[in-house]
Amino acid sequence: MKDNAQAMVMASFTADSLALGAHWIYNTNVIDRKVGRVEKLLKPIVKSWHPTKERGEFTHYGDQTLVLLESVARRGQFDIDDFAAAWRRFFKDYDGYIDKSTTATLENFAAGKSPMEAGADSEETGATDLGGAARIAPLGYLYRNDPDRFLDAARRQTIMTHNHPVTIASALFFAHVAISVLGGESPVAAIRTAAGRPYENAPIAEWVNQGLDSIADDTRKTIIEFGQMCEIEASFPATIHLIAKYENDLRAALIENVMAGGDSSARGLMTGMVLGAYLGPAAIPGDWLADLKARGRITALLAEIDRKAQPPDA
Repeated sequence: MKDNAQAMVMASFTADSLALGAHWIYNTNVIDRKVGRVEKLLKPIVKSWHPTKERGEFTHYGDQTLVLLESVARRGQFDIDDFAAAWRRFFKDYDGYIDKSTTATLENFAAGKSPMEAGADSEETGATDLGGAARIAPLGYLYRNDPDRFLDAARRQTIMTHNHPVTIASALFFAHVAISVLGGESPVAAIRTAAGRPYENAPIAEWVNQGLDSIADDTRKTIIEFGQMCEIEASFPATIHLIAKYENDLRAALIENVMAGGDSSARGLMTGMVLGAYLGPAAIPGDWLADLKARGRITALLAEIDRKAQPPDA
């Protein structure tokens, strides 16, 4: 399990970095013309949402996921107060894109709200964006032998910035999927099992069915039809499509995700997490890993988690 748990985290981070070069480009003709087929990590084009970023770095979603990984490695557990403090420090002088949910959360923290009260809580403030739920791979690694703690930590880390029922439910759903896949289930089987669980105020089963029903269809066309935007009603079924259609091909899943445009980062973080957990380290292209600037740091942090928090795997 340990090797696949490591791949779960590394594939999630790598998916975000692969998305960086064309992130939030919605016009796929522009991707084709100005970026080309994204088969390696790229620096964003000049006029992008991430002009300060270099090849091999992360979007603001990946950056926040790294803050979470650093927090759990430092503490040997998920500590919402430590994560909140580190997250606020990180954004104090952040030289990157700050989205609506981050702005709302920072304002709520400044007003004296606690980590469980500060999160954006409306569609207008980005609370229904999948990105808030998509940071959870480090928690899956930390609690790979304790599913209940993984689920609780996934719920609380999401609430801190995205306090909306559909985002919380999405985090719990994908946590259930990751747990099952690490335990030996295939992603599609795990998705079907997780869809049968109750989720308050979120039509999870409907979104799952939409994604599974589309696996024979062209990915770019499918994601455009679902919607390329950040909101979960679009990004959730699109992520299910990617995981199910490319269940045995992580590389293809992440490339086709980017080529479909829009919020490829959040979709990629989740898709990489699940397929990395299933296919293991060998599925992640070596040239992607070589170009990932934080690779050494991530590897060291995972080792630190093992020293502090986990019994040795057999």
